[in-house]
Amino acid sequence: MDKKISNRSTSDRSTVDKALRINLDEKKYGTIVEIGAGQEVARQFFKAGAAAGTIAKTMSAYDMIFSDAIYGVQEDGRYVSRARVQAMLEKEFELVINRVGKSRSRASRFFAYGATVAAKSFKGDNECHAWCGIRVQMYPAAEPSDIIVHVRMRDKDAERQQQAMGIFGVNLIYAAYYYFENAKTIIESLTDNLEQDRIEVDSIEFYGPYFEEVDNRAINLHLIRSWKTRAIMFKPDGSVVIPAEMLYKKNVLTIRGTFRPVTRLNVDMMEQGLKFFCKLDGVSEKNSVALAEISLNDIHGNDLMVSEEDLIASVGLLNSLGYSVLITDYTRYFSMRAYFRQFTKLQIGIVVGIVNIRQIFDESSYRGVEGGILEGFGKLFPDNTRLLVYPEIDQSGEYTDYENIKLVENLQYLYRHLLENNFIFGIESSDHELFNIFSRNVLKQLQNGRGKWEECLPEGVAEEIIKNRLFGFRP
Repeated sequence: MDKKISNRSTSDRSTVDKALRINLDEKKYGTIVEIGAGQEVARQFFKAGAAAGTIAKTMSAYDMIFSDAIYGVQEDGRYVSRARVQAMLEKEFELVINRVGKSRSRASRFFAYGATVAAKSFKGDNECHAWCGIRVQMYPAAEPSDIIVHVRMRDKDAERQQQAMGIFGVNLIYAAYYYFENAKTIIESLTDNLEQDRIEVDSIEFYGPYFEEVDNRAINLHLIRSWKTRAIMFKPDGSVVIPAEMLYKKNVLTIRGTFRPVTRLNVDMMEQGLKFFCKLDGVSEKNSVALAEISLNDIHGNDLMVSEEDLIASVGLLNSLGYSVLITDYTRYFSMRAYFRQFTKLQIGIVVGIVNIRQIFDESSYRGVEGGILEGFGKLFPDNTRLLVYPEIDQSGEYTDYENIKLVENLQYLYRHLLENNFIFGIESSDHELFNIFSRNVLKQLQNGRGKWEECLPEGVAEEIIKNRLFGFRP
């Protein structure tokens, strides 16, 4: 079954205890600047007591003109953005060092916390999210390091959202000081003292001299495995991106696979799918995102236990071919479709093979869904969602496509209904030789050295596998 985001605690300390521990440590000193949801983080430190030992300044620049005068106008022109929180950290940390760096103890370790938040508005129809970050010295006089986080708020009212962001901010400051030697522990601690599903952390980045060994691609996978989010997205350049930035008001075409490794068959399925997708009303390559989705789960919802190393290798090879990549823990296609619908109301195309169609029409796949397969289809096809079915030739040589696929008799009419109402379409293969390519076979073969498997992969992919010894390749 699909799991929910969990906020399991990594610490027995309450929020007040965390704030007080920092307040009582005279070596820790800095500023807290919050825009958009009150001064909830600062309030936690004042509530704990002895805050004068920790806080040099708190501030909230709500007015856009004031905010721009202090932090400048970012290139994207947005106020709740990564660029804005980065500007806040740079400005505030510099002020701390310049104003009190020489007057305080040489043992001091300075910090600047910044957050720019879009909490629930009076009209109540806005995206509720925040960019938060901390620039911090791990040791006295050390060059600072940064942690920058994107948070989506799930509470239904602004007051609870503000409260959640106050707790989250204390967790981030505390983690930066006390868990800095383990990035995974930092991630796990971010939802301490928060009830389940109140916030989602869908992006985290570590920068600076103390985090030079942290791979931001790999560490973001831990957001899924620690139940802080359900999905992480990578741009073609390999950088982590929040889904809203990539998917907002875009048509989305996706294909699910293991991509261990990506094969010529995978690429043909996506290219043929995109060619057909662009024939739909309002769809073009310019207003669409084509991405490969890798689920961490098998068809029964069990974690496949794929290593971070192999996942990042798959991401890197897909990126090298120009694809964006989405890694999720979604098992069912309708859950993935619901995820996309958070960001766009436009067309969604899902490229599937014949084996995937058989899974989708397998009633046992809907155990735990109250309405069974009918509820599943109701969630998959309510609006502007299409399955694009790629054909196959099985081991006996029989050709199967979207029109002649054989399903159990009691579901044949349901399939015809979806077919005739334009929820399911067929796409062609550019080369029937591709039907003989299977990622699982390539994965086994490459572990025995070079061979015919290299011909099954897109140009340049085999070379990367050999060069970097990916997926267990042995010379």
